[in-house]
Amino acid sequence: MPRITVSIEDELLAELDAYMERSDATNRSEAMRDLLRRALSRQAPEEAECIGVVSYTLELSTRDLGRRVPQSRHARHDQTVAALSVPVDHDSAVEVTVMRGAVGAVEDFANGLFSERGVRHGRLALIPVEAREAVHSHGRGEPHAHSHYKIREGF
Repeated sequence: MPRITVSIEDELLAELDAYMERSDATNRSEAMRDLLRRALSRQAPEEAECIGVVSYTLELSTRDLGRRVPQSRHARHDQTVAALSVPVDHDSAVEVTVMRGAVGAVEDFANGLFSERGVRHGRLALIPVEAREAVHSHGRGEPHAHSHYKIREGF
């Protein structure tokens, strides 16, 4: 089995040790493998349609992160539905981004964001949807066709 080296903050290491005790893992490597398997296991097919709610904290002073994160959302303007940034103090914010599209693409965006230095407490919630074509008019205009998302029970 290949060996890797991982740098980890003291607080996160303490959380890993606490997880290790709760899960009856015999060592840190076993606990890390378990956590990685859980994090990397796909709950939904990659091509399934979803709405993803991405929440995270952002340290704005970290390597120009406060500029790069909005640019990454803008680069996915066809997937980004909304973004909210709530300042917590002079250097950090809680942010929420709502994305739509294929599960794989939404997960790729979230995982790329979560791997950035200065992004913490990242979570992704996936809501299963299906696109349905509808023909109707809005107000007094002529009827036209477009798609609506409908929430599904599961993927």
